[in-house]
Amino acid sequence: MNDYLPAQVKEIFQIFKKADFEIYLVGGSVRNILLNKHVKDWDFTTNAVPTDILKLFPNGFYDNDFGTVGIPTNIDNEEHVVEITTYRTEREYKDFRHPTNVTWGKTVEEDLQRRDFTINAIAYDLDNNKFIDPFNGKTDLEKKTVRAVGDPSKRFKEDALRLMRAIRFATQLSFVIDDKTWKAMLSDAMLLPQISGERIRDELLKILASDFPYEGIMLLKNAGLLQYVLPELLEGKGLSQARPGRHHIHDVLDHNLLALKTTPSKDPIVRFATLIHDVGKSRVVGKDENGLVIFYNHEIKGAQLAYEICNRLHFSKKDRSKIVNLIRWHMFSVDEHVTDAGVRRFIRRIGVESVKDMIDLRIGDRLGSGIPDERAESWRLKKFKERIEEQLKPAPFSINDLAVDGTDIMKELNIKPGPKIGEILQKLFEEVDEDLSKNTREYLLKRINEL
Repeated sequence: MNDYLPAQVKEIFQIFKKADFEIYLVGGSVRNILLNKHVKDWDFTTNAVPTDILKLFPNGFYDNDFGTVGIPTNIDNEEHVVEITTYRTEREYKDFRHPTNVTWGKTVEEDLQRRDFTINAIAYDLDNNKFIDPFNGKTDLEKKTVRAVGDPSKRFKEDALRLMRAIRFATQLSFVIDDKTWKAMLSDAMLLPQISGERIRDELLKILASDFPYEGIMLLKNAGLLQYVLPELLEGKGLSQARPGRHHIHDVLDHNLLALKTTPSKDPIVRFATLIHDVGKSRVVGKDENGLVIFYNHEIKGAQLAYEICNRLHFSKKDRSKIVNLIRWHMFSVDEHVTDAGVRRFIRRIGVESVKDMIDLRIGDRLGSGIPDERAESWRLKKFKERIEEQLKPAPFSINDLAVDGTDIMKELNIKPGPKIGEILQKLFEEVDEDLSKNTREYLLKRINEL
């Protein structure tokens, strides 16, 4: 075990020991070492209180009510914040999120008792090279089982986010959830709305970033949690998309889920957009003149719903914009007759940085509809991708890329700044966009005077 610990981590141990304090490595760092996985965060627990810790580490910071002191540390040439938390006990979780009463504990066993799952309730004693494992977490790691510490219902009532954390660990580690823990999750699922959108979003994105995002979302659904996270998604259950000659063989819900499963993207934001790309269908379903099901402008309604969902889950403005944009334009045409200018308009609409993501969403959309794997990329889509690659070479994707600017217009026409400048630039841009060879100063200066 000691061979896995960086020198800086061992040094923290020694500083505490010289000061006659107990200290143990704990939580995810111990779990990941035992699983031979990369350790991202190093966490400790100790009998030293925050004021004691800050005396040992004057550069540390302490701004919470839970006894956790952060210590900036350089580990393997990377900046980290090592968290050291005083032994504690927690009582009375009235809001299913935060303990009403936090007191310092006396032993490491007492501290481990308050933790969520047995695989996270293992401590390591560096001095004696031994594990403190009162809840048989090492055994559960060997059995690949997620099991709550003690009474699972009590653990979930202490912090309802643990409902999602159980699924997140099962998904990330390819573990199964203990039967007793699973039954408690089914009973306590209604507690999840007590949790903030930010915390739910973070767990959801970790599930989507795993190697098995589809399985994770299915666990959320089967546990009765998805209805509190993405109720709009469940509106597609039983909503048929079948039309003569069309490839859709699943209802809207299963189609969204399978699109997530089959998209090539590894980006959790793109995966999220793929998961909810057709949520608008349940709100606009209708019949055409032949009485066949049709979803009028579902991509527009879907983008509106995506905006609301992202706000509810407190996505960043950047991520929200990307998700909404991908959903709004996912019905793009791949007509082989589209002009170069049309391809450039598509790129501008989607954004250069999101073009590949849109193609990945489209592939998931096709495969999630029942298209065979070998036809995931139609010949039209492949051709369209080639056209995109050609147009991604330097080209005037915005007015700023023109060979002239507003200053040139003012000089040529001897006019002052005003809306006329923007109008002329827009006309020049539209003309050049149709024929890139016109993007020369000589031609555009002539056109300024003509316009």
